[in-house]
Order: sequence, then C-alpha cells, then structure tokens
Amino acid sequence: MEYRQLGSSGLRVSALALGTMTFGGSGDFAVVGSTDVAEAGRIVDRALDAGVNLIDTADIYSNGRSEEILGEVLRGRRDRVVLATKARFALADGPNDAGLSRRYLIHACEASLRRLGTDYIDLYQVHQRDGHTPMEETLDTLDTLVHQGKVRYIGCSNHSAWHVMKALGVSERRGFSRYVSQQVYYSLLDRDIEYELVPLSIDEGLGILVWSPLAGGLLSGKFRRNAAGPEGARQTRYDEWREPPIHDEDRMYDIIEAIVDVATANGRSPAQVALAYLLGKPAVSSVIFGARTEEQLADNLGAAQWTLGADERARLDALSRPRLLYPYWHQADSAADRLSRGDHSLVDNYR
Repeated sequence: MEYRQLGSSGLRVSALALGTMTFGGSGDFAVVGSTDVAEAGRIVDRALDAGVNLIDTADIYSNGRSEEILGEVLRGRRDRVVLATKARFALADGPNDAGLSRRYLIHACEASLRRLGTDYIDLYQVHQRDGHTPMEETLDTLDTLVHQGKVRYIGCSNHSAWHVMKALGVSERRGFSRYVSQQVYYSLLDRDIEYELVPLSIDEGLGILVWSPLAGGLLSGKFRRNAAGPEGARQTRYDEWREPPIHDEDRMYDIIEAIVDVATANGRSPAQVALAYLLGKPAVSSVIFGARTEEQLADNLGAAQWTLGADERARLDALSRPRLLYPYWHQADSAADRLSRGDHSLVDNYR
C-alpha cells in the first residue's frame, strides 16, 4: 500500500481508504448496505491487512450505527488507524440539532467519541456548509476541539471553492487550526472539482479525499448500454439517481465502455480502472471506497497494485473531460504564459 501526505499536514494516509456508509443499514442508508458487526469486522480485518490505515465514517450514517459498529470492530487496535468522521446533519428533531454552531458541534463531537469508543478523532470533518452559522463560530469551535485533544486535524466536505477559501482566510486571520483536507465527490463520470477545488487544493496545500469514486456503482461495470441494471441495485431508473445525478446517459455509457475496454485489456475489473484513474490525479491524498462484502473489498484493493498506462489515461481523460467554462477558456487562451501550478492542473487538459 502506498502512503501519502494528507495535504500539507504531517499525517500520512493510505492511498485507498475504507468508507463505512454500508455499516448498519438503517433509515435512509438501508438502500446502500446493511453490513452487520461480524461482516464489518471481517472487512476491517482485511483492509488493515492490506495496509489501509484511513477509515472514514460519519455520525449521520445509519443515525450513528455506523460509528458504533466501527468502534466495536476497532476495539483493541484503535491506534492502527487514522479515524475520520463528520458532523453537520440532524440526528434529532430539535431546532439546534443540526448545523455547525458551537452548541451542536461540541455535542456532535462528544457523541461521536462515545459511539466510536475512543477519546480522540484523527480527522474531524464538517460534512456540508452551514450558511446560518458564522464561519468564525464554526472554526473557533473546531480549534477548541483540537486544543482539547478531542480532535487531531480538521477538514471540510462538499464545500464550494469560495467557502473553503473564506474558511482558510478566517483561520489565518484568527490563528485557528486550519483545514488540512476536503472530502469531495470525484469520478470519471464527473470531474467538476477540476474547475476550482483541485487548483485550490494544489495552491493551498489541502489533501483531497474522494468519495463515491465509482459514481454510486455506475462505473463498476454492472451497468451497460441497452441492458437492465443488476438486481438489487440502489436504483434502476437513472432519472431517479441522486448521487450522482445523471445528465447525459450516452456520455455515461461511452465512459463505461472505455473503462470496460481498459479493464479487459489489463486483466483488471472496471472498478479497479476507475479507482486507479483517480489515484493518478493531482492533490488526491486518498480515494475512499465502500464494500458490502469481502469480495468487493478485495477487488477494490486491487487498484492500489497497478497504474494506468499513459495512452489509457489519455483515452479516459478525453472521454470524461468537462467543458472548459468561462473564465477558464479565456485564461487558457490568453494567460498561458503566467498561469500557476494550480491553474495548469485544469487548462493543460485542453491543449
């Protein structure tokens, strides 16, 4: 297993990370998976044996049950993992039972610590933006949690680029602990983060943690043009697919067909191709994958054992390339002589 720096922090994380959204399987998350304690234990055992040291969860996954299961299976070996969790969404119905206020964040962090059976969280992430709470209040609270020893590092997730930059500016002005990472959706189907979030990460030294690298299973090779989706899949109608939304089915199938071709030529699975593609992208510290079974886990772990060839990467790049929006097409055309390293991460794909 390869280990990478988490942004500009001193923390090293495995290139592949285990996501635990499937642990528990209650409420809205039942459709994702229903991994019980025994199966979760076997999955974590195998992941650790393969060198995975980053395990990601969130308090909202199965209303806390994912954290509880993870805490159970990590008992006695907590120090072997970089444990990451998230907070922002409601687990109760009260007016202060959600968001990123001081009151809620402290409550959420302490509840996660209890469920996880630990006295510290390695990476505590705000799961989404809260536009009702002053950013200064959120960051001051996170800084307090760091200084109390309950949290080692902090990160954000699902933010716009200007939200991240504003947070970094507030932290610098106030002397608060700084985000070291951002967890974002990124896949061959959707490379939207390359417009601003990737250049920002390069410029500001943030590590990118990728969620849903297989686009909710769409890039697993199980969904093919003019064929029925697999039985038991999360959705069978693409117009009902929420994460990610599907805007162009023909483009999606073109990408899937290329992934399958590359997989076949290399004796690999489509999932391994999709994961390996992201592992070669700038600023990516770790790619988080989920697994309902040990077989899925073993297949995903295979992505860490090889790299895409230059021609194969170029083919996938060309098929999945997002349209160059303004002002980026203007910068590529007229400012190429003075672009930064972050700028080049985007516009170089269009030359």
